[in-house]
Amino acid sequence: MDLATNAKRVIVAMEHTTRDNKPKIVNQCSFPLTAPNCVDDIITDIAVIKVKTQGLFLMEAAQGWSPEDVQAITEPKLIVSDNFKTFQTA
Repeated sequence: MDLATNAKRVIVAMEHTTRDNKPKIVNQCSFPLTAPNCVDDIITDIAVIKVKTQGLFLMEAAQGWSPEDVQAITEPKLIVSDNFKTFQTA
């Protein structure tokens, strides 16, 4: 049983890219999906992305990263939130 199937909210925490700087947030998953369309938020080392039916909304980026920088390493088109802000990393 997949834990995400009946979850009220699913938050994915991950690194934004692979070791060779390829996007981990992609248009099509290459692995079998057991709980499709269940993710609400994606939090990476450089961005906070809200998943909505209209698309992926870039809510926040790490200080020093512009929306264009984040888009350059993200395969799907990002919609920059009207409330976009930056955050500091440790």
